[in-house]
Amino acid sequence: MSKIVALFYVIFLTLNTVHGQDIDMNLPKEKQTKLGLYVTSEEAYAMWKESPERVKVLDVRTLDEYINIGHAEMACNIPAFLQTYEWDDEKKYFTYKMNKDFPKQIKEVYKPEDIILVTCRSGGRSALAVNLLETLGYKNTYNITDGFEGDLVNDPENANHGKRMKNGWKNAGLPWTYKVDLKLMKIPKTNNL
Repeated sequence: MSKIVALFYVIFLTLNTVHGQDIDMNLPKEKQTKLGLYVTSEEAYAMWKESPERVKVLDVRTLDEYINIGHAEMACNIPAFLQTYEWDDEKKYFTYKMNKDFPKQIKEVYKPEDIILVTCRSGGRSALAVNLLETLGYKNTYNITDGFEGDLVNDPENANHGKRMKNGWKNAGLPWTYKVDLKLMKIPKTNNL
């Protein structure tokens, strides 16, 4: 390999590695962001633990998910999307609608220089939230690609087939709770839907 090819290869590897995590070139499109900053739940926890005054964990799930399914102990909840009662027959779930208060509430809690690690259920809504944060001027915003609950196990031979047991904050055994701390929550206005 020539020195120039070797140099380009090193640059390519450097650009495609974030905090020691090789970016999975097969990362599903719905988990990709404009900023291209990604961490797993375990890497996110390590980053927060190393610098909790500068690194913030943002949970963008609905209030119901945050309260009833649990959340990372240090995570602030600002729902990016709100659950509707409109059924999507094709996707087989109730749809979400953008939380109109989200940009304002983000600016009330975070500074543009903060490092923000964004989570949702499994990395899709958090990617959308990261893209919105980028438009608001937050450039140090990472998508936690496996989310709080993780990805679905896709193996009919596995007892956990169809369950969110593959990865994620909860499945990694990281600190989480059901405890509600109103100081860590921004509640959307009821007229949002």
